[in-house]
Amino acid sequence: MSATTDTEHVLDAEGHFHAVDAPIDISHYGWEDWFTLAVFWLLAGDVFYQFFTRYVLQDSAAWTEEIARYLLIVVTFVGASMGVRRNTHIHVEFVYRYVPAGVARVMSTFVDVVRVALLAYATWLSFELVPRMHVLKMTVIDVPMSMIYGFV
Repeated sequence: MSATTDTEHVLDAEGHFHAVDAPIDISHYGWEDWFTLAVFWLLAGDVFYQFFTRYVLQDSAAWTEEIARYLLIVVTFVGASMGVRRNTHIHVEFVYRYVPAGVARVMSTFVDVVRVALLAYATWLSFELVPRMHVLKMTVIDVPMSMIYGFV
């Protein structure tokens, strides 16, 4: 294609630029996507407040570091659940490209079975751990640690 053919698609007769955006579809986002986005922005606000109080006001807020740590834990684990739901976790595709299709299918099935077993075990551990952590409180605020471990 020539340069004049490409420009005719976006330029009108007077040479004005016209572009039409594709429609935005957000229907493929699940509740954990939006929840993670909200918690991420809470984390960003907390870190900004920590920076502001420490370096601008020269009087650091003590609670911001602990809250940032807990918010980061929530973002990490709920974000990981997004990757599991969409099957977008990083994995090694290199081996799958160089083995026969049947072997690759067996390896992929094995990986999926191990992943489901690991997630089931982690779920069982969390159901065991959360009630035990309910009596422990966070250091700065009087909230049970079981809330954080519940997200994990």
